[in-house]
Amino acid sequence: MVFLLVCVFIGVILFEVPSLIRQKHWRELIVFLILLSIAFVMAFLETIGVKIPSPAKGLDYLMEDILHLNYH
Repeated sequence: MVFLLVCVFIGVILFEVPSLIRQKHWRELIVFLILLSIAFVMAFLETIGVKIPSPAKGLDYLMEDILHLNYH
């Protein structure tokens, strides 16, 4: 499963990165690689069985405890 994950991400890189380099979109390339790296790490951790916490809990904390917004 890890091999398949790596192959998919390499495919995405091979499909997207050359055109960004040809068009000299350096900022977009940097942002793309950062987001792709985050996605790869999260997908890899999920694949090997590491439980990733829900982002909804972090958003709840941000909204209620830090910003003092109550949406209930």
